[in-house]
Amino acid sequence: VQRGPSYAPQRVKKAADLTKEMLDSGAWKTTPFKPYNLVTLGEPVRGGYLHPLLKVRAEFRKILLQMGFGEMPTNKWVESSFWNFDSLFQPQSHPARDAHDTFFIQEPAATVAVPEPYYEKVKATHETGGTSGSIGYRYDFQREEAMKNLLRTHTTAVSSQMLYKLAHQEGGFKPQRYFSIDRVFRNETMDATHLCEFHQVEGLVADYDLSLGDLIGTIETFFQKIGITQLRFKPAFNPYTEPSMEIFGYHPDLKKWTEIGNSGMFRPEMLEPMGLPENVRVIAWGLSLERPTMIKYRIKNIRDLFGHKVEMGRTRTAPICRFDDASQVY
Repeated sequence: VQRGPSYAPQRVKKAADLTKEMLDSGAWKTTPFKPYNLVTLGEPVRGGYLHPLLKVRAEFRKILLQMGFGEMPTNKWVESSFWNFDSLFQPQSHPARDAHDTFFIQEPAATVAVPEPYYEKVKATHETGGTSGSIGYRYDFQREEAMKNLLRTHTTAVSSQMLYKLAHQEGGFKPQRYFSIDRVFRNETMDATHLCEFHQVEGLVADYDLSLGDLIGTIETFFQKIGITQLRFKPAFNPYTEPSMEIFGYHPDLKKWTEIGNSGMFRPEMLEPMGLPENVRVIAWGLSLERPTMIKYRIKNIRDLFGHKVEMGRTRTAPICRFDDASQVY
């Protein structure tokens, strides 16, 4: 037994990578490196995987398009308080407009402009009811409050803009169906079922002489297409819809009724300042995207679905999303 050419009194670990420090100091000249195997295959290249939320979103979007709805442009997360609250006939003293519930923008803190004739009509409606037949909220409407920028608390801020455009489009009003599925933000305490940001699914129909029966029928059609046939409606209050209803569905796993959405008919105080024809009615409904996704994929904590704690393996192994259309069952 004799010493070989690589003998050393102490064992030196071979380097696996060439680093910047080695290049700067010149240590790379004497540092022993592990031999590279240029023949072996690396990890198989994996394609991108859709998040469970995106899978459910794609199915909801397909269903709504099949029902004749057009998608609203919701790629603007920052809105003014005017479009997010005031245009919806939500008073400026409403608790939802407090900093404890809404994320306000510091820079730029105020929006640049809103349609001035429409602004004046909204202001008059809040203060005295305007020409809507209402008495309004009887307070001094503040422009500074209306111009504040914020992270939208609901996609209904986009719905109000689309309805305003419908009323003022070339050729006059034409009946439309709109939907959106996008992110909204609320300053809420986070727990197993609530986050500060979530995705809202919203649909609305603007047409002549619509009724509460049309709203219930539209809601039932949508939920039947995702396999939910047992629905109940409970009277509720919303600042910008009257009548308003909470939507409950029977959960077969939990064996109980759970709230799955909200709905209503937009108030005349919201529609009249927009300039829509007198006999036009707008029915609307909405739900979160997270709750049906959690039910579909049997996820108990919302933080395991969305946020920085999500396991990448869950996204990779999540099965395809498929809803059984119960409306085709006879």
